[in-house]
Amino acid sequence: MRTTIVFETYWRFAAERHAAYLRRLRGEPAPWSQDPILLAHRFTNAFRAADRVSQYLIANVQYGQHRSQAPDEVFFRTLLFKLFNKVTTWKLLEERLGPLSWQSTDLAAVQKVLSNAFARGTRLYSAAYIMPAPGFGAPRKHSNHLALLNQMMRDGAPGKIASAKSLSDVFELLLSYPGVGPFLAFQYTIDLNYSSILPFDEDAFVVAGPGALDGISKCFEDTGGRSPEEMIHWMTDNQEREFLHRGIAFPGLFGRRLQPIDCQNLFCEISKYARVAHPAVLGVSNRTRIKQRYKASCEPLARPCFPPKWGLSVPLAAAPRPASLFE
Repeated sequence: MRTTIVFETYWRFAAERHAAYLRRLRGEPAPWSQDPILLAHRFTNAFRAADRVSQYLIANVQYGQHRSQAPDEVFFRTLLFKLFNKVTTWKLLEERLGPLSWQSTDLAAVQKVLSNAFARGTRLYSAAYIMPAPGFGAPRKHSNHLALLNQMMRDGAPGKIASAKSLSDVFELLLSYPGVGPFLAFQYTIDLNYSSILPFDEDAFVVAGPGALDGISKCFEDTGGRSPEEMIHWMTDNQEREFLHRGIAFPGLFGRRLQPIDCQNLFCEISKYARVAHPAVLGVSNRTRIKQRYKASCEPLARPCFPPKWGLSVPLAAAPRPASLFE
């Protein structure tokens, strides 16, 4: 393999972005980093499960108080939330319809609430990634997505997924549905694996999305013939050595190391970061700007919630503040 300067920045970025998360979690005042690019632009956390939307999914949608853990119910709630991937959309539905469940929620009523909100100019979908409309013939995208969810439920998808033998099997099942391409199928696979219906380790399977492909092309002049997925696994397997080689103390997520989904996401984020930090390294997308600007929030972070099967011990107060790599 032949690496570039962006490969060096990948590890420093991962450490500094995670350090900023830990500083904010401890309640330290902003700014949580001295890196001017991090201060100006929006980036996801180093660990996907620590991101705001993933935290809401885990704590409130999947494992919330009085939420049924029956496979049908967990699958229904998870997919209904993730089809829109927007916390305010979920809150709107529960405000109007009460606790959402497959047994008691009428999808026609869900469609009516969403259609009324859309008519008022309410944005229903997150801008995090593109959500193509499946072809069910409805005039609005949200109606087609509800039709997709209804078909999944009628097909017995929850039971099939709960009995799957691997993350790859879950991915292939989701991929078989209209409007669900490889990127979304992998994202939904990881989201479902946070829940109680799947028991798999996250290191078992990964799919490189478009952003990760661009990040890989910026980090490596030559991958030695390895596939993008093999490169993500290489980063995962060698992270301790790479951090140590650069003198970086990386604590992980309360002891949990970066998983393939996290290294995949970090390739996406370094693709964006390098547009400013290393503009001469164009990658395969040839994009030159970071669209989303960062605006610091004064709201303290709630104590994070992670899948119980991970067995993480989240302290009320974290260790002493890690030194910024960009100071």
